[in-house]
Amino acid sequence: MLQNNPELKSKIDQLWNKFWSGGISNPLTAIEQITYLLFMKRLDDQDLKNQGDADWNKEKYISKFSGTWIPPEHQDKKPEEQKPFSIEKRTLRWSEFKRMQAEEMLQHVQNKVFPFLKDLNGSQSNFTKHMKNAVFIIPKPALLVEAVKTIDEIFDIMAKDAQVFQDIQGDVYEMLLSEIASAGKNGQFRTPRHIIKLMSELVQPQLGHRIADPACGTGGFLLGAFQYIVTQLAIKAGTKNIQTDEDGFTRTSVSSGYTKKAKRILNDTLFGYDIDSTMVRLGLMNLMMHGVDEPQIDYKDTLSRSFTEEAQYDIVMANPPFTGNIDKGDINENLSLSTTKTELLFVENIYRLLKKGGTACVIVPQGVLTGSGGAFKKLRHLLVVRCDLKAVITMPSGVFKPYAGVSTAILLFTKVWGPKDKVSQPATEEVWFYEMSSDGYSLGDKRTKLKKADGSNEFGDLQDIISKYHARNAGVDTNRTKKYFTVPSDEIKTEGYDLSFSRYRKEVFKEVKYEHPSIILNKLLKMEVGDASDDDLKVVQSGIVRELLELREIIE
Repeated sequence: MLQNNPELKSKIDQLWNKFWSGGISNPLTAIEQITYLLFMKRLDDQDLKNQGDADWNKEKYISKFSGTWIPPEHQDKKPEEQKPFSIEKRTLRWSEFKRMQAEEMLQHVQNKVFPFLKDLNGSQSNFTKHMKNAVFIIPKPALLVEAVKTIDEIFDIMAKDAQVFQDIQGDVYEMLLSEIASAGKNGQFRTPRHIIKLMSELVQPQLGHRIADPACGTGGFLLGAFQYIVTQLAIKAGTKNIQTDEDGFTRTSVSSGYTKKAKRILNDTLFGYDIDSTMVRLGLMNLMMHGVDEPQIDYKDTLSRSFTEEAQYDIVMANPPFTGNIDKGDINENLSLSTTKTELLFVENIYRLLKKGGTACVIVPQGVLTGSGGAFKKLRHLLVVRCDLKAVITMPSGVFKPYAGVSTAILLFTKVWGPKDKVSQPATEEVWFYEMSSDGYSLGDKRTKLKKADGSNEFGDLQDIISKYHARNAGVDTNRTKKYFTVPSDEIKTEGYDLSFSRYRKEVFKEVKYEHPSIILNKLLKMEVGDASDDDLKVVQSGIVRELLELREIIE
């Protein structure tokens, strides 16, 4: 997290302040414009790296910046008519245009580099479709020059610690959203990366799994699944000495097992949807910056009548918005819950999106676990009866600060019975509960990294949750005084399908013996007057000492 690298945080603060003072004060607009620049920078860096790797391995590589490019408005013309509009692609590199004078740079980026960026994957690509309405609105040459300089400095800092700070676009997004009080008002706040990594470790996505997020935002969960899979490929390929990050997770973006075939499979099996076109563009660029050439992220309302997919995915990971209602007339008619609450509809929709045997890991507000309304109970009944509800992990309310202080929980479930199947017996036999008390960060607005006495990073409960979950045993995890235990589904049914941790935890009350009040009073008197005798104390006429003496007389 940015808070743990003051130098990087300071640079991103500078970047934000430059955009603010340069006339771009809307945070989401600033995020989008900064992301375009980050994408240009990352595209150039990655292309140069790929070229170097290919030369080292004596392989053929066609650079994205080799040859010429014809702007889309001239692509339908005859070849001889295109020539006057032909642009050398090498001039579109970040490393080339950053050397230009301010006015020339702004004109070049506005009129050539950005249109090239929008057309990057060809006119028929998903990326180009969603970039169609994107606009480059940095208004002043000086702002662009300063932004380019600062982004170069940010990447220089990141190069010192590439393991931890792989997701720079996400870091910038998180940092900028934290600048405004309204962040998260539409559910558009970013899930902390260590929580995404935790959820990836719980579901363990594999190469070839169709993986989706029906409310993907900037694509954090898809990126989390991607990085988990690439890391597992690296481990299987024999890669040694992969370092753990500050939260105890092992991740790498480089893998000898990440072959062209594996890359093609990942390109074809990561799917994201969002109803905000800006989020779709950010998500597309985020994944492309991390090696997914053609992300399957699309502009769709997955709760609406127009979204008809069902039983398509092996894994669904999501933190869907839970801050409002949806228009009742547009709710997908295949959803059975009689409600307009998005937190309930999304969970039912995720169930429908899963293939039989597919697994979901979803963040919900804790009200979903306990709500007494009919739709709440019906959803929990569905999770216990038609799904194998494997785990309910409650999280402290500070996990999503500074955006929101709501208490949340992670639901982990596998689809067993389809919506129209006749259930012969409930799919869930028992549910594993865990109460997370710490995620390794302070729970206030600053969310600083916690440290152990020896100065090493504190992981909180993150790694314990992973190890305990994968080693869970219904016959052993029966002690309900602990922070984790299993509960039989029959008992959950008896409790009206309540899924709150506190409903099933057994509180332990310890007998505490206190000293006699007279002894406590004598200690207080000694603290006030030292070893004064009772005769000396009798002359005291007022004040705290006199009051303590009177109390002692009453008790004795």
